[in-house]
Amino acid sequence: MDTTGTLQLGDPAYVAALTGVTTVGDFRTFDLACGGQGAPLLSFADEVLFGKRGEPCAVLNLGGIANLTVISEEGQAVMAFDTGPANVLIDEAMRKLYGQDFDQDGKVALSGTVDQIRLKSMLEQESYFKMPPPKTTGRELFSKARALALVEEWTNADLAPADIVATLTAFTAHSLVQNYVMHIKPHYRLRKLILGGGGAYNPVLLDMIKTNWGEPVDLLMHEDFGVSAKFKEALLFALLAYTTYFGVPNNVPVCTGAKRRVCLGKLVRSN
Repeated sequence: MDTTGTLQLGDPAYVAALTGVTTVGDFRTFDLACGGQGAPLLSFADEVLFGKRGEPCAVLNLGGIANLTVISEEGQAVMAFDTGPANVLIDEAMRKLYGQDFDQDGKVALSGTVDQIRLKSMLEQESYFKMPPPKTTGRELFSKARALALVEEWTNADLAPADIVATLTAFTAHSLVQNYVMHIKPHYRLRKLILGGGGAYNPVLLDMIKTNWGEPVDLLMHEDFGVSAKFKEALLFALLAYTTYFGVPNNVPVCTGAKRRVCLGKLVRSN
């Protein structure tokens, strides 16, 4: 029997009791109760912040894990899911091989050569990329242990450190493109990506995405639309708290898989 659940730390009742401040929290549970995955929450903020009428676009967050929200020409979020790794594998390789937290400006990847045979093998073997959305993943699949195992295996096969980083960077870019071709392109042709997250500042990763997209695509930043990517998570939860307080539905069923649109979150008044 399949069991669906979520662990939400920081019960709003305790926070309200301890602080004397009206508190909103536990946003995912109601979506789960309605048959959804409780994620992504971010698609609601993407719809509000970037849902302008015009051509379809996607809001792409390149944090540890890559996730995107597809916005239709009517300005509605119509699809959202995690595509796979963004920085997580690259960063772990950089820590192990270079003692650095990330590949600054993609300089290490740029100096290396992508191992095309290993890249092709990884893309073919990863079943997650073939799964249809809605879907979510995280560091339980694209983990530190997985990255370190690849680093050890490839080092033993005499791959240079820069080649390892270049190949992992290419794996990240190609996994995103593969998800687009398989799951999005049959329904929406995207010529505009709105980027956020640390990976948005890696020009080598972005060039790999753009080169392999298969058609012209504009890469824009959140800041081009007056939205600070640094504070997007804060904006999301402020928006969720506001809509919960006033009883406004704030999940996106087509993205989470829920059966209906509902008002997420538990509101605990301080008095």
